[in-house]
Amino acid sequence: MTTPVPGLDGDEEILWRSLVELLVRLPRVLDDQFHRDARLAMAEYSVLIALSEAPVGGLRMGELAEATALSRSRMSRVVDNLVRRSLVTRRKCDQDGRSLLAAITAEGRVVLAAAYPGHLTRVRSLVLDHIATSEIHAMMPALSRILAALRENAAND
Repeated sequence: MTTPVPGLDGDEEILWRSLVELLVRLPRVLDDQFHRDARLAMAEYSVLIALSEAPVGGLRMGELAEATALSRSRMSRVVDNLVRRSLVTRRKCDQDGRSLLAAITAEGRVVLAAAYPGHLTRVRSLVLDHIATSEIHAMMPALSRILAALRENAAND
């Protein structure tokens, strides 16, 4: 017999509902900004960021999915779209000949550079400007633990 999970107390309920609303609203607002500034989706921006920070040669598709927290199937669709737009290249990995390696192109770097200032402005105005430095330092350990639990859960699925 399993032990029943305790309900949420008042503060936990408020925190949870606020977090859920943030997880719905923030990506939508950021996605709208990416479309206006660079004709990108937020997932595409995340892929371009990950590839711009990758070692020379790019990232395997699985590594790219892990770096962006996208599913492998979603990653394939996003990369397909970026390849069609000449923002990313995809080729077989020299080491094993089976894996696919994605890399950002010069045009991809131009689009990323154009999208970054507007993104930074939105991140600051919507999130960081509303959090004191002391709150940032207090939030970081909790967010790290939550992300670790989510990563472990994904690894076990």
